Amino acid sequence: MSPQSKNNKTGLAVVATVSGMMRAEILKSLLQDAGIQAILDYESAGVVFGITMDGLKLSQVRILVQEQYAEQAKQLLDAPLAPGWEEEAASS
Repeated sequence: MSPQSKNNKTGLAVVATVSGMMRAEILKSLLQDAGIQAILDYESAGVVFGITMDGLKLSQVRILVQEQYAEQAKQLLDAPLAPGWEEEAASS
């Protein structure tokens, strides 16, 4: 996960950058279950094709939250996920 960065124009902070939409959706759900609204920022071509172009990984998804919740969100996302979370998510 990437270091936290801020976007002062929107009041949002990037709390993670992950590869793949499935992982991003799972982490977004984790945050929302904790009461933190999250937004996913991604290139739509990356979701469809999962490609890299000119060194830019289009399949990367940035997870953004309101700046006031950034530290709490990072703590949640930095905690280890339960073993088998990928298999459970794929089956739902």
